[in-house]
Amino acid sequence: MHMADALLAPAVAGTMYVLSGTAAGLSVRELRKENAPEKLPVMAVTSALVFAGQMINYTIPGTGSSGHLCGGMLLSALLGPHAGFLSMIVILTIQCLFFADGGLMALGANVWNMAFYGCFLGYYLIWRPIMQGASPEKDRANTRVRIIVASILGCVISLQLGAFSVVLETSLSGITDLPFVPFAGLMLPIHLAIGLIEGLITSAVLLFVYEARPELLQELGAEKAQLPARRSLRTTIIVLAVTAAFVGGGLSLFASSNPDGLEWALFGNEEEGYAANMGLDEENFGKQSAVAETAGRIQETTSLLPDYAFKDSDSAAGTSFSGLIGSVLVAAVAAGICIAGGFFRKKTGTSPKHQTT
Repeated sequence: MHMADALLAPAVAGTMYVLSGTAAGLSVRELRKENAPEKLPVMAVTSALVFAGQMINYTIPGTGSSGHLCGGMLLSALLGPHAGFLSMIVILTIQCLFFADGGLMALGANVWNMAFYGCFLGYYLIWRPIMQGASPEKDRANTRVRIIVASILGCVISLQLGAFSVVLETSLSGITDLPFVPFAGLMLPIHLAIGLIEGLITSAVLLFVYEARPELLQELGAEKAQLPARRSLRTTIIVLAVTAAFVGGGLSLFASSNPDGLEWALFGNEEEGYAANMGLDEENFGKQSAVAETAGRIQETTSLLPDYAFKDSDSAAGTSFSGLIGSVLVAAVAAGICIAGGFFRKKTGTSPKHQTT
């Protein structure tokens, strides 16, 4: 769902920067109040995991399209909406600048479409209401079901809202080649399928965390701290880190070559015998502007591994290297922001929120 600059008018792109920047500022303010030192390594490793997961496009059968993890629901369920949102900003910014994935002018829109809905609406409207009724100590089976239901509903709804926002933003930008109703008719169904698969992936990760360190999940209630932990926090983080490395450095080689949901809606997949959909020319579509051209030149300079590959090379090593170095970079930047911003620090005169040994 990473939008290119050509899909947005500068005024719309600027508005989305303001909206996403406002949400980021509020998140920073809230995170400075938190007393949860254990969240810093969790934020670093889960951000890396989501980055790696976004490299794995999975085929949507019978469509000629593919989808990939967004990750907002996963991060907010583990970190809370504010830390989850900032983690997504780190991921999307690094994808944009270093891997040319999504336009620089469109970054504010991509943050809103891919992060805001999952981290805030998905969390407050889906995850919190469902999980607050759980009894993790008395009824573990019921809690597992709640995790699965909340994950799937949250992912489906947040992706539907994100897909609809893409349609709305292109319409407001005056992209006449993308009439509102036909474009929405393509974007919403394909992202329904993508959201269902993301929900299953998200629930699998959260169920692992629930079994390993249940206190890391948000909104399980005070009794979650008394639940037995099957793994130490360090072991849990190592497992997640190894998974991120395996996904980014290994499984990324087997990602589907089909276009993702947005590309599929725009250009179709006639080469594989599927429909043309909106039938846009991949080399010449959307709007051109001086702002977009400037953003493109900046991005061309900063993108050291465009399209997650070595420049002018189709080597599989470029994909693996991109997955590994990108995961490390995301983890380092996420941790660095936390340290620089004073997030999650143990407050003087208080005790840690959770047992972490």
